[in-house]
Amino acid sequence: MQEIIILECPECKRRNYTSTKNKKKHTGRLELSKYCRFCKKHTLHKETK
Repeated sequence: MQEIIILECPECKRRNYTSTKNKKKHTGRLELSKYCRFCKKHTLHKETK
């Protein structure tokens, strides 16, 4: 039951990355530290709707 999710940078509000997640096992929002090329630094990207 893998579904595609979109990760958004909280500083510039751009949607930079996509990933997959099992929604039956992990019901909360995913947060990953990724590099934002628009901010030019690593930020904590959060899952969007």
